[in-house]
Amino acid sequence: MIASLAYIFLLGLAFAAVCTKLKLPRIIGMLAAGIILGPYALNMLDTSVLAVSADLRKIALIIILLKAGLSLNLSDLKKVGRPAVMMSFVPACFEILAYMLFAPYILGITKIEAAVMGAVMSAVSPAVVIPRMSMLMDNGYGTKKSIPQLIMAGASCDDIFVIVLFSAFTGMAQGGTANVYDFIGIPISIILGVVLGSAAGICMGMFFENANKRGRYIRNSMKVIIVLGISFILVSVETWTENIIPISGLLAVVGMACALKIKCVPSVTKRLSEKFGKLWIAAEVILFVLVGAAVDIRYTMGAGIAAVGMILTALIFRCIGVFICVIGTELNRKERLFCIISYLPKATVQAAIGAVPLAMGLPCGKLVLSVSVLGILITAPLGAIGIDMTYEKLLDKSESLQKHDDYEF
Repeated sequence: MIASLAYIFLLGLAFAAVCTKLKLPRIIGMLAAGIILGPYALNMLDTSVLAVSADLRKIALIIILLKAGLSLNLSDLKKVGRPAVMMSFVPACFEILAYMLFAPYILGITKIEAAVMGAVMSAVSPAVVIPRMSMLMDNGYGTKKSIPQLIMAGASCDDIFVIVLFSAFTGMAQGGTANVYDFIGIPISIILGVVLGSAAGICMGMFFENANKRGRYIRNSMKVIIVLGISFILVSVETWTENIIPISGLLAVVGMACALKIKCVPSVTKRLSEKFGKLWIAAEVILFVLVGAAVDIRYTMGAGIAAVGMILTALIFRCIGVFICVIGTELNRKERLFCIISYLPKATVQAAIGAVPLAMGLPCGKLVLSVSVLGILITAPLGAIGIDMTYEKLLDKSESLQKHDDYEF
Protein backbone atom coordinates (compact mmCIF):
# COMPACT_ATOMS: atom_id res chain seq x y z
CA MET A 1 0.00 0.00 0.00
CA ILE A 2 2.83 2.41 0.88
CA ALA A 3 4.51 1.82 -2.49
CA SER A 4 1.17 2.46 -4.26
CA LEU A 5 0.81 5.81 -2.48
CA ALA A 6 4.36 6.67 -3.56
CA TYR A 7 3.46 5.90 -7.19
CA ILE A 8 0.31 8.03 -6.89
CA PHE A 9 2.14 11.06 -5.52
CA LEU A 10 5.31 10.88 -7.61
CA LEU A 11 3.80 9.96 -10.99
CA GLY A 12 0.80 12.23 -10.41
CA LEU A 13 3.01 15.23 -9.66
CA ALA A 14 5.42 14.39 -12.51
CA PHE A 15 2.62 14.19 -15.07
CA ALA A 16 1.06 17.37 -13.63
CA ALA A 17 4.40 19.18 -14.03
CA VAL A 18 4.61 18.08 -17.67
CA CYS A 19 1.11 19.42 -18.31
CA THR A 20 2.01 22.70 -16.62
CA LYS A 21 5.00 23.02 -18.99
CA LEU A 22 2.67 22.38 -21.92
CA LYS A 23 0.25 25.02 -20.53
CA LEU A 24 -2.42 22.37 -19.90
CA PRO A 25 -4.41 21.91 -16.67
CA ARG A 26 -2.60 19.79 -14.08
CA ILE A 27 -5.57 17.44 -13.66
CA ILE A 28 -5.06 16.08 -17.19
CA GLY A 29 -1.66 14.77 -16.15
CA MET A 30 -3.06 13.36 -12.90
CA LEU A 31 -5.90 11.59 -14.69
CA ALA A 32 -3.41 10.16 -17.20
CA ALA A 33 -1.17 8.97 -14.35
CA GLY A 34 -4.16 7.23 -12.75
CA ILE A 35 -5.15 5.50 -15.99
CA ILE A 36 -1.57 4.24 -16.47
CA LEU A 37 -1.17 3.07 -12.85
CA GLY A 38 -4.68 1.61 -12.63
CA PRO A 39 -5.87 -1.98 -12.86
CA TYR A 40 -6.81 -1.62 -16.54
CA ALA A 41 -3.28 -0.64 -17.68
CA LEU A 42 -0.05 -1.35 -15.73
CA ASN A 43 -1.94 -2.50 -12.60
CA MET A 44 0.64 -1.01 -10.23
CA LEU A 45 -1.77 -0.01 -7.45
CA ASP A 46 -2.27 -2.37 -4.52
CA THR A 47 -5.78 -3.79 -4.10
CA SER A 48 -5.88 -2.33 -0.57
CA VAL A 49 -5.59 1.19 -2.05
CA LEU A 50 -8.24 0.49 -4.68
CA ALA A 51 -10.53 -0.90 -1.97
CA VAL A 52 -10.51 2.44 -0.13
CA SER A 53 -10.31 4.55 -3.30
CA ALA A 54 -13.86 5.91 -2.90
CA ASP A 55 -13.15 6.98 0.69
CA LEU A 56 -9.84 8.61 -0.23
CA ARG A 57 -11.55 10.53 -3.06
CA LYS A 58 -14.25 11.67 -0.64
CA ILE A 59 -11.65 12.89 1.88
CA ALA A 60 -9.97 14.93 -0.86
CA LEU A 61 -13.34 16.41 -1.85
CA ILE A 62 -14.05 17.29 1.80
CA ILE A 63 -10.77 19.21 2.01
CA ILE A 64 -11.52 21.42 -1.00
CA LEU A 65 -15.12 21.93 0.15
CA LEU A 66 -13.85 23.13 3.54
CA LYS A 67 -11.43 25.52 1.88
CA ALA A 68 -14.18 26.78 -0.41
CA GLY A 69 -16.71 27.13 2.43
CA LEU A 70 -14.26 29.15 4.52
CA SER A 71 -13.84 31.48 1.51
CA LEU A 72 -17.56 31.90 0.82
CA ASN A 73 -19.39 35.07 1.77
CA LEU A 74 -23.05 34.49 2.69
CA SER A 75 -24.06 37.90 1.36
CA ASP A 76 -22.68 36.82 -2.02
CA LEU A 77 -24.75 33.61 -1.92
CA LYS A 78 -27.92 35.63 -1.29
CA LYS A 79 -27.28 37.53 -4.52
CA VAL A 80 -27.31 34.32 -6.58
CA GLY A 81 -30.21 32.52 -4.90
CA ARG A 82 -32.57 31.89 -7.86
CA PRO A 83 -29.98 31.10 -10.55
CA ALA A 84 -28.01 28.91 -8.10
CA VAL A 85 -31.12 26.83 -7.37
CA MET A 86 -31.84 26.52 -11.09
CA MET A 87 -28.22 25.54 -11.83
CA SER A 88 -28.60 22.60 -9.43
CA PHE A 89 -31.13 20.83 -11.67
CA VAL A 90 -32.01 22.60 -14.96
CA PRO A 91 -28.76 21.81 -16.90
CA ALA A 92 -28.95 18.17 -15.75
CA CYS A 93 -32.58 17.92 -16.89
CA PHE A 94 -31.68 19.31 -20.33
CA GLU A 95 -28.82 16.84 -20.70
CA ILE A 96 -30.99 13.87 -19.67
CA LEU A 97 -33.63 15.07 -22.15
CA ALA A 98 -31.00 15.05 -24.92
CA TYR A 99 -30.11 11.42 -24.17
CA MET A 100 -33.79 10.41 -24.10
CA LEU A 101 -34.45 12.14 -27.42
CA PHE A 102 -31.37 11.07 -29.39
CA ALA A 103 -29.67 8.07 -27.75
CA PRO A 104 -32.35 5.57 -28.90
CA TYR A 105 -31.59 6.54 -32.52
CA ILE A 106 -27.82 7.15 -32.25
CA LEU A 107 -26.95 4.26 -29.90
CA GLY A 108 -29.89 1.89 -30.44
CA ILE A 109 -31.11 1.70 -26.82
CA THR A 110 -34.58 2.04 -25.26
CA LYS A 111 -35.96 5.27 -23.80
CA ILE A 112 -35.54 4.12 -20.20
CA GLU A 113 -31.98 2.93 -20.90
CA ALA A 114 -31.31 6.34 -22.44
CA ALA A 115 -32.64 7.93 -19.23
CA VAL A 116 -30.24 5.80 -17.16
CA MET A 117 -27.34 6.86 -19.40
CA GLY A 118 -28.42 10.50 -19.18
CA ALA A 119 -28.57 10.37 -15.38
CA VAL A 120 -25.03 8.98 -15.22
CA MET A 121 -23.72 11.61 -17.63
CA SER A 122 -25.59 14.71 -16.45
CA ALA A 123 -23.72 15.45 -13.20
CA VAL A 124 -21.08 18.16 -13.24
CA SER A 125 -17.80 17.28 -11.53
CA PRO A 126 -17.38 19.17 -8.22
CA ALA A 127 -13.80 17.86 -8.08
CA VAL A 128 -12.93 19.81 -11.24
CA VAL A 129 -15.18 22.84 -10.74
CA ILE A 130 -14.96 23.69 -7.03
CA PRO A 131 -11.14 24.03 -6.78
CA ARG A 132 -11.19 26.40 -9.73
CA MET A 133 -14.05 28.49 -8.33
CA SER A 134 -12.20 28.66 -5.00
CA MET A 135 -9.10 29.91 -6.83
CA LEU A 136 -11.18 32.55 -8.64
CA MET A 137 -12.63 33.76 -5.32
CA ASP A 138 -9.12 33.99 -3.84
CA ASN A 139 -7.94 36.02 -6.82
CA GLY A 140 -11.05 38.19 -7.13
CA TYR A 141 -12.21 37.10 -10.59
CA GLY A 142 -15.99 37.42 -11.04
CA THR A 143 -16.54 38.04 -7.32
CA LYS A 144 -18.21 41.42 -7.85
CA LYS A 145 -21.20 39.58 -9.36
CA SER A 146 -20.66 36.40 -7.26
CA ILE A 147 -20.07 34.22 -10.34
CA PRO A 148 -17.75 31.66 -8.68
CA GLN A 149 -20.20 31.42 -5.76
CA LEU A 150 -23.09 30.82 -8.18
CA ILE A 151 -21.27 28.01 -9.99
CA MET A 152 -20.00 26.46 -6.75
CA ALA A 153 -23.46 26.44 -5.14
CA GLY A 154 -25.06 24.85 -8.21
CA ALA A 155 -22.32 22.24 -8.57
CA SER A 156 -22.61 21.28 -4.89
CA CYS A 157 -26.33 20.43 -5.22
CA ASP A 158 -26.32 19.09 -8.79
CA ASP A 159 -24.97 15.66 -7.81
CA ILE A 160 -27.73 15.05 -5.24
CA PHE A 161 -30.44 15.63 -7.83
CA VAL A 162 -28.75 13.46 -10.46
CA ILE A 163 -28.08 10.50 -8.14
CA VAL A 164 -31.75 10.44 -7.06
CA LEU A 165 -32.80 10.39 -10.73
CA PHE A 166 -30.26 7.65 -11.43
CA SER A 167 -31.72 5.49 -8.64
CA ALA A 168 -35.25 6.04 -9.98
CA PHE A 169 -34.33 5.26 -13.60
CA THR A 170 -32.31 2.14 -12.79
CA GLY A 171 -35.25 0.88 -10.71
CA MET A 172 -37.59 1.45 -13.66
CA ALA A 173 -35.12 -0.25 -16.04
CA GLN A 174 -35.27 -3.34 -13.80
CA GLY A 175 -39.05 -3.37 -14.04
CA GLY A 176 -39.86 -1.31 -10.96
CA THR A 177 -41.48 2.10 -10.58
CA ALA A 178 -40.15 5.47 -9.49
CA ASN A 179 -40.53 6.25 -5.79
CA VAL A 180 -42.11 9.66 -5.18
CA TYR A 181 -40.40 9.86 -1.79
CA ASP A 182 -37.00 9.85 -3.53
CA PHE A 183 -37.88 13.08 -5.33
CA ILE A 184 -39.32 14.68 -2.17
CA GLY A 185 -36.07 13.71 -0.49
CA ILE A 186 -34.01 16.03 -2.73
CA PRO A 187 -34.96 19.35 -1.04
CA ILE A 188 -35.09 17.59 2.37
CA SER A 189 -31.53 16.32 1.86
CA ILE A 190 -30.28 19.79 0.93
CA ILE A 191 -32.05 21.61 3.78
CA LEU A 192 -31.10 19.09 6.47
CA GLY A 193 -27.50 19.01 5.24
CA VAL A 194 -27.19 22.80 5.49
CA VAL A 195 -28.95 22.91 8.89
CA LEU A 196 -26.85 20.08 10.37
CA GLY A 197 -23.61 21.54 9.07
CA SER A 198 -24.46 25.07 10.22
CA ALA A 199 -25.28 23.79 13.71
CA ALA A 200 -21.98 21.92 13.86
CA GLY A 201 -20.09 25.00 12.65
CA ILE A 202 -21.75 27.30 15.19
CA CYS A 203 -21.01 24.87 18.05
CA MET A 204 -17.41 24.48 16.93
CA GLY A 205 -16.96 28.25 16.60
CA MET A 206 -18.32 28.73 20.14
CA PHE A 207 -15.96 26.01 21.40
CA PHE A 208 -12.93 27.72 19.84
CA GLU A 209 -14.07 31.12 21.15
CA ASN A 210 -14.66 29.89 24.72
CA ALA A 211 -11.31 28.08 24.77
CA ASN A 212 -9.59 31.28 23.69
CA LYS A 213 -11.40 33.34 26.39
CA ARG A 214 -10.25 30.91 29.08
CA GLY A 215 -6.68 31.20 27.93
CA ARG A 216 -6.59 27.70 26.45
CA TYR A 217 -5.44 28.70 23.00
CA ILE A 218 -5.96 26.02 20.35
CA ARG A 219 -3.36 26.07 17.61
CA ASN A 220 -4.65 26.47 14.06
CA SER A 221 -3.10 23.12 13.12
CA MET A 222 -5.14 21.48 15.88
CA LYS A 223 -8.26 23.29 14.66
CA VAL A 224 -7.70 21.82 11.19
CA ILE A 225 -7.66 18.30 12.67
CA ILE A 226 -10.84 18.99 14.69
CA VAL A 227 -12.62 20.47 11.66
CA LEU A 228 -11.63 17.48 9.52
CA GLY A 229 -12.82 15.04 12.19
CA ILE A 230 -16.23 16.72 12.46
CA SER A 231 -16.45 16.81 8.65
CA PHE A 232 -15.88 13.06 8.45
CA ILE A 233 -18.69 12.53 10.98
CA LEU A 234 -21.06 14.79 8.99
CA VAL A 235 -20.38 12.84 5.80
CA SER A 236 -20.84 9.55 7.69
CA VAL A 237 -24.25 10.74 8.99
CA GLU A 238 -25.48 10.60 5.38
CA THR A 239 -24.72 6.86 5.31
CA TRP A 240 -26.04 6.20 8.83
CA THR A 241 -29.42 7.80 8.07
CA GLU A 242 -29.88 6.85 4.39
CA ASN A 243 -32.71 4.39 5.18
CA ILE A 244 -34.40 6.82 7.57
CA ILE A 245 -34.06 10.36 6.27
CA PRO A 246 -31.91 11.84 3.46
CA ILE A 247 -29.11 14.21 4.48
CA SER A 248 -26.43 15.61 2.18
CA GLY A 249 -23.13 15.09 3.96
CA LEU A 250 -21.07 17.18 1.54
CA LEU A 251 -23.47 20.13 1.80
CA ALA A 252 -23.28 19.76 5.59
CA VAL A 253 -19.50 20.21 5.29
CA VAL A 254 -19.96 23.42 3.26
CA GLY A 255 -22.60 24.66 5.75
CA MET A 256 -20.24 23.97 8.66
CA ALA A 257 -17.40 25.88 7.00
CA CYS A 258 -19.68 28.86 6.28
CA ALA A 259 -20.95 28.89 9.88
CA LEU A 260 -17.37 28.72 11.16
CA LYS A 261 -16.51 31.75 9.07
CA ILE A 262 -19.35 33.68 10.71
CA LYS A 263 -18.53 32.63 14.30
CA CYS A 264 -14.72 32.93 14.18
CA VAL A 265 -12.66 36.07 13.75
CA PRO A 266 -11.55 36.71 10.14
CA SER A 267 -7.87 36.09 10.88
CA VAL A 268 -8.64 32.56 12.14
CA THR A 269 -10.80 31.55 9.16
CA LYS A 270 -8.21 33.03 6.79
CA ARG A 271 -5.47 30.90 8.37
CA LEU A 272 -7.67 27.80 8.31
CA SER A 273 -8.49 28.38 4.65
CA GLU A 274 -4.78 28.70 3.88
CA LYS A 275 -3.99 25.47 5.73
CA PHE A 276 -6.71 23.56 3.87
CA GLY A 277 -5.31 25.05 0.67
CA LYS A 278 -1.95 23.46 1.49
CA LEU A 279 -3.59 20.13 2.31
CA TRP A 280 -5.30 20.32 -1.08
CA ILE A 281 -1.91 20.07 -2.81
CA ALA A 282 -1.68 16.41 -1.71
CA ALA A 283 -5.43 15.76 -1.77
CA GLU A 284 -5.72 16.93 -5.38
CA VAL A 285 -3.15 14.35 -6.50
CA ILE A 286 -4.92 11.54 -4.63
CA LEU A 287 -8.34 12.56 -5.95
CA PHE A 288 -7.55 12.79 -9.66
CA VAL A 289 -5.06 9.93 -9.87
CA LEU A 290 -7.64 7.63 -8.23
CA VAL A 291 -10.40 8.95 -10.52
CA GLY A 292 -8.12 8.07 -13.44
CA ALA A 293 -7.47 4.63 -11.94
CA ALA A 294 -11.22 3.99 -11.90
CA VAL A 295 -11.46 4.61 -15.66
CA ASP A 296 -11.57 1.37 -17.65
CA ILE A 297 -9.92 2.56 -20.85
CA ARG A 298 -10.82 -0.71 -22.64
CA TYR A 299 -14.45 0.35 -22.92
CA THR A 300 -13.63 3.42 -25.00
CA MET A 301 -12.76 1.19 -27.95
CA GLY A 302 -16.26 -0.26 -28.15
CA ALA A 303 -18.10 3.05 -27.84
CA GLY A 304 -17.22 4.43 -31.26
CA ILE A 305 -17.84 7.75 -32.98
CA ALA A 306 -21.58 7.50 -32.33
CA ALA A 307 -20.99 7.77 -28.56
CA VAL A 308 -18.76 10.82 -29.02
CA GLY A 309 -21.48 12.43 -31.14
CA MET A 310 -24.08 11.68 -28.46
CA ILE A 311 -21.90 13.19 -25.71
CA LEU A 312 -21.33 16.39 -27.72
CA THR A 313 -25.04 16.66 -28.61
CA ALA A 314 -25.98 16.34 -24.93
CA LEU A 315 -23.41 19.00 -24.00
CA ILE A 316 -25.13 21.43 -26.38
CA PHE A 317 -28.42 20.81 -24.55
CA ARG A 318 -26.60 21.29 -21.24
CA CYS A 319 -25.26 24.65 -22.43
CA ILE A 320 -28.81 25.74 -23.29
CA GLY A 321 -29.90 24.72 -19.79
CA VAL A 322 -27.16 26.82 -18.16
CA PHE A 323 -28.02 29.78 -20.39
CA ILE A 324 -31.66 29.60 -19.27
CA CYS A 325 -30.53 29.61 -15.62
CA VAL A 326 -28.70 32.94 -15.99
CA ILE A 327 -31.43 34.72 -17.97
CA GLY A 328 -32.67 37.68 -15.96
CA THR A 329 -29.41 38.10 -14.06
CA GLU A 330 -27.03 41.05 -14.33
CA LEU A 331 -24.37 38.89 -16.00
CA ASN A 332 -23.16 40.08 -19.40
CA ARG A 333 -22.60 37.80 -22.41
CA LYS A 334 -18.97 37.02 -21.52
CA GLU A 335 -19.88 36.07 -17.96
CA ARG A 336 -22.76 33.88 -19.13
CA LEU A 337 -20.39 32.13 -21.52
CA PHE A 338 -18.03 31.47 -18.62
CA CYS A 339 -20.87 29.88 -16.62
CA ILE A 340 -21.60 27.59 -19.57
CA ILE A 341 -17.94 26.56 -19.88
CA SER A 342 -17.65 25.94 -16.14
CA TYR A 343 -20.53 23.47 -16.22
CA LEU A 344 -18.97 21.18 -18.86
CA PRO A 345 -16.56 18.92 -16.88
CA LYS A 346 -17.53 15.46 -15.66
CA ALA A 347 -15.41 13.03 -13.65
CA THR A 348 -16.23 12.05 -10.08
CA VAL A 349 -19.88 10.95 -10.36
CA GLN A 350 -19.31 9.19 -13.67
CA ALA A 351 -16.32 7.30 -12.20
CA ALA A 352 -18.43 6.38 -9.16
CA ILE A 353 -21.66 5.17 -10.80
CA GLY A 354 -20.73 4.51 -14.44
CA ALA A 355 -20.25 0.78 -13.81
CA VAL A 356 -23.41 0.34 -11.68
CA PRO A 357 -25.81 -0.48 -14.58
CA LEU A 358 -23.37 -3.18 -15.77
CA ALA A 359 -23.15 -4.62 -12.25
CA MET A 360 -26.97 -4.62 -12.06
CA GLY A 361 -27.13 -6.71 -15.22
CA LEU A 362 -28.89 -4.09 -17.36
CA PRO A 363 -28.58 -4.74 -21.13
CA CYS A 364 -27.24 -1.20 -21.60
CA GLY A 365 -24.64 -1.61 -18.83
CA LYS A 366 -21.55 -2.01 -20.99
CA LEU A 367 -22.56 0.86 -23.28
CA VAL A 368 -23.30 3.16 -20.29
CA LEU A 369 -19.85 2.42 -18.86
CA SER A 370 -18.22 3.06 -22.26
CA VAL A 371 -19.98 6.42 -22.63
CA SER A 372 -19.07 7.32 -19.01
CA VAL A 373 -15.39 6.67 -19.66
CA LEU A 374 -15.47 8.67 -22.89
CA GLY A 375 -17.38 11.46 -21.11
CA ILE A 376 -14.65 11.76 -18.48
CA LEU A 377 -11.84 11.69 -21.06
CA ILE A 378 -13.54 14.35 -23.21
CA THR A 379 -15.23 16.72 -20.76
CA ALA A 380 -12.83 16.81 -17.78
CA PRO A 381 -9.94 18.18 -19.89
CA LEU A 382 -12.34 20.28 -22.02
CA GLY A 383 -13.91 21.95 -19.00
CA ALA A 384 -10.62 22.39 -17.13
CA ILE A 385 -8.86 23.89 -20.17
CA GLY A 386 -11.91 26.05 -20.89
CA ILE A 387 -11.99 27.52 -17.38
CA ASP A 388 -8.24 28.00 -17.13
CA MET A 389 -7.92 29.68 -20.53
CA THR A 390 -10.96 31.97 -20.37
CA TYR A 391 -11.46 33.27 -16.82
CA GLU A 392 -9.05 36.19 -17.26
CA LYS A 393 -10.72 37.20 -20.54
CA LEU A 394 -14.36 36.65 -19.58
CA LEU A 395 -14.45 37.78 -15.93
CA ASP A 396 -13.69 41.14 -14.34
CA LYS A 397 -11.16 41.17 -11.52
CA SER A 398 -11.94 42.89 -8.24
CA GLU A 399 -9.41 45.63 -7.58
CA SER A 400 -9.52 45.06 -3.82
CA LEU A 401 -8.07 41.55 -3.98
CA GLN A 402 -4.46 40.78 -4.70
CA LYS A 403 -3.60 37.68 -6.66
CA HIS A 404 -2.37 34.61 -4.74
CA ASP A 405 0.00 32.10 -6.27
CA ASP A 406 -0.77 29.23 -3.87
CA TYR A 407 -3.43 27.53 -5.94
CA GLU A 408 -2.40 26.83 -9.47
CA PHE A 409 -4.26 24.39 -11.67
